[in-house]
Amino acid sequence: MPYSNVPPRIYLASRSPRRRELLHQIGVDFDTLMFRAPPRDDEDIAEDVLPGEDAETYVVRVACAKAEGALRRIGWRRMRPQPILSADTTLELDGEIIGKPDSEHHADAILRKLSGRTHRVLTTVAVADENRLEYRLNISTVRFRELDDEDIRRYIATGEPFDKAGAYGIQGHAAVFIAEISGSYTGIMGLPLFETAELLGQFGITV
Repeated sequence: MPYSNVPPRIYLASRSPRRRELLHQIGVDFDTLMFRAPPRDDEDIAEDVLPGEDAETYVVRVACAKAEGALRRIGWRRMRPQPILSADTTLELDGEIIGKPDSEHHADAILRKLSGRTHRVLTTVAVADENRLEYRLNISTVRFRELDDEDIRRYIATGEPFDKAGAYGIQGHAAVFIAEISGSYTGIMGLPLFETAELLGQFGITV
């Protein structure tokens, strides 16, 4: 069912420039719905890992919480109703959930863990309107080559690791670290486009 006679649009509930680029890539029109930036994050959208929470449960919970939080903000701000897309990405290695680094030291520690190992990248994309919320979970695997001290030092100096789960971006300089991937390249970037198109189709937006 169309939302109005104007071309369909969505709200993107994300600050990620990669997600904006990927939506542009597939021709989706969107308005960015901003949340607070750290350190004053929105209290109703907690991204802390809960005790005993595994990576799959965590990434689904956070993506859905972002969509639900965006719905509340649309109501509070009396904004035009239209579907909301949110997403969350995390890494998992040996059962440990690995998020974004909060310092150079933390980024160094994460990259040393990933060196020479295969890890999982989990991205959930969620789409919601005032009537329902649907989501899809994409899981891919990435194998890093062995990284030496100079590799890590030079990469951290680029500043690239600091807004990215796992302290790297596959679309950036870290591509030279990646020996093999299995799964969705765009899912590893932060928005699996196959699943995104499927979900948007359920809300009347053809990609």
